[in-house]
Amino acid sequence: MFDTLSDRLAATFKNLRGKGRLSEADIDATAREIRIALLEADVALPVVRAFIKQVKERAAGSEVSQALNPAQQVIKIVNEELVGILGGETRRLRFAKTAPTVIMLAGLQGAGKTTLAGKLGLWLKGQGHTPLLVACDLQRPNAVNQLSVVAERAGVAVYAPEPGNGVGDPVQVAKDSIEYARSKQYDVVVVDTAGRLGIDQELMQQAADIRDAVSPDEVLFVVDAMIGQDAVNTAEAFRDGVGFDGVVLSKLDGDARGGAALSIAHVTGRQIMFASNGEKLDEFDAFHPDRMASRILGMGDMLSLIEKAEQTFSQAEAEKMAAKLAKGPKEFTLDDFLAQMEQVRKMGSISKLLGMLPGMGQIKDQINNIDERDVDRTAAVIKSMTPGERQDPTIINGSRRARIAKGSGVDVSAVKNLVERFFEARKMMSRMAQGGGMPGMPGMPGMGGGPGRQKKQQKQAKGKRKSGNPMKRKAEEQAAAARREEAAQAGGAFGLPAGQQTQDFELPDEFKKFMG
Repeated sequence: MFDTLSDRLAATFKNLRGKGRLSEADIDATAREIRIALLEADVALPVVRAFIKQVKERAAGSEVSQALNPAQQVIKIVNEELVGILGGETRRLRFAKTAPTVIMLAGLQGAGKTTLAGKLGLWLKGQGHTPLLVACDLQRPNAVNQLSVVAERAGVAVYAPEPGNGVGDPVQVAKDSIEYARSKQYDVVVVDTAGRLGIDQELMQQAADIRDAVSPDEVLFVVDAMIGQDAVNTAEAFRDGVGFDGVVLSKLDGDARGGAALSIAHVTGRQIMFASNGEKLDEFDAFHPDRMASRILGMGDMLSLIEKAEQTFSQAEAEKMAAKLAKGPKEFTLDDFLAQMEQVRKMGSISKLLGMLPGMGQIKDQINNIDERDVDRTAAVIKSMTPGERQDPTIINGSRRARIAKGSGVDVSAVKNLVERFFEARKMMSRMAQGGGMPGMPGMPGMGGGPGRQKKQQKQAKGKRKSGNPMKRKAEEQAAAARREEAAQAGGAFGLPAGQQTQDFELPDEFKKFMG
């Protein structure tokens, strides 16, 4: 959603690099570019004006003029101001002192309230709570059935005494659900209310009546992040008509310009608490303004990636795998490789995970083109092998490769490539686990490959010993000198004609992009 904004901001900051001092004209030009980028991203005009004013004031101050790297200082200011307009600190759910905690969802029809109720229920369940979803949307056709299906998929309970489709009193259902939750020991009640295609008096009145009936601890306004400026107008109308405590952004994985996310917290004075960024029930999490600002500026989101890994990977399994690798490369089998791959798949989309890494914005086109099914194909190849072949892939010969390829529905070359890649990965992982550092890299503090390894490499790099016979040694030296002379005339160190190296030699385009 924020790709266009990220690209524009990255191009703006690139123009500042290498400048030892920023003039007033540089700051004005940068502020103008940022303003255009924000307006193109559909951010509300009052928000843009306030943002640019703050950035210009701080950029003209001493924190930039006296900095060793003014460009990085400007990026730091923009990052901090982005965090500010996104709501500042992360806002957590308020839980009632005596159960149940009541959370009411409000918003327009089509914003994704019912699906989000299931996502919130699953998230609360993961936090150790026992949530109850309440079907109070009795107008929309099959809304009650949809909530029941979503609740079943999330593995949480649902309270739906009325069939819906225009039958039943939503206010009475909401009121009865609190007593039901108390009797069944549910500690959180999530009330799914009806929406309308637009703001009207009937919608506001029903939402206000449900609010008065259940006295919710949190009223969450669910807004579709793809509807742009109208999201802010709707939020303001709900705030004045019903009132809400926090905002939930749905459909954050869409390709709209995302200005609503940057505007809504600043305009309404209510913070974004949760964000839904996919169709699956687990593609939902607490909203962290600092992490979102970091993603927008292309700095990645390592904290969210680490949290996902901690939720998915078992500490005991990780230690067991590390111990295996430390013993030697042959201890790591294709079964282990398959288990690791399936663990990574549980974390979610590979392209989304790679997008959380710093600097990946430069290759986002390649990341977006990743075929998620490649992981499934690799798993199919491994599962087509016998237990013996998985334990010792060296026994896989031509006939075995043909059988495996036929069983997994791939070409024989794909099986061969997989086994070769596995051997390379196993060798590298084992070396890292034993403290050997990355292959081909000198020893670094804390990364293995220390002085002892360097000495060994130097020792191996020694040339042939010189002969003890003076006549023979002189002949060898003359031959070596002749070879050096011939090489100097034929070409330089990079295989280019002498004198041309520094003038005509150019780095490949991919390397230029990597070096900025």
